Amino acid sequence: MANTVTFSGHFQSKLTTTETFSGADTANNTVTLDGDDEDFTLTGTTTPAITKVSRFTITLSAGAATLDLTAIPGLTPNETIDGTGLKVQAIKFTPSSGNANPITASKGGTNGYGLTAAGTTWSIPMDAGQSSLRNTNNAAPAIGGSAKTIDFAGTGSQTIKVTIWLG
Repeated sequence: MANTVTFSGHFQSKLTTTETFSGADTANNTVTLDGDDEDFTLTGTTTPAITKVSRFTITLSAGAATLDLTAIPGLTPNETIDGTGLKVQAIKFTPSSGNANPITASKGGTNGYGLTAAGTTWSIPMDAGQSSLRNTNNAAPAIGGSAKTIDFAGTGSQTIKVTIWLG
């Protein structure tokens, strides 16, 4: 009997700020800003669904690397994920803490993958210790021949961790 795999992913993006005023009426001396939070779970049966998930590290060669979304490193050493026909539902980039210089993730120069419905060009520079988390809300294009690459640019053999949900 073949194994079956199901995924459940919890996406959370929050920035909460509380400002407390001194000398003000103690009943009304705080303001909390938290209305732009994102907090949701995707599974194989939600809309949108996630049916493929991976986390891997990319090592630049001479300061560059390209991720092909039709051949993504899987969760196990012998696994390769073909994202053809799926959409990126969420993606997170985390440069390694040892990187001495910024690393930039961007839409690939050849057959580039856009993170919006229009496939718009994008670029995210990040220093060590920074990260970028993106919820595409099912609006990214389907991965295919003309929409499949993400480029990374930096210095030498820097590394960046990528976590990706496809569905």
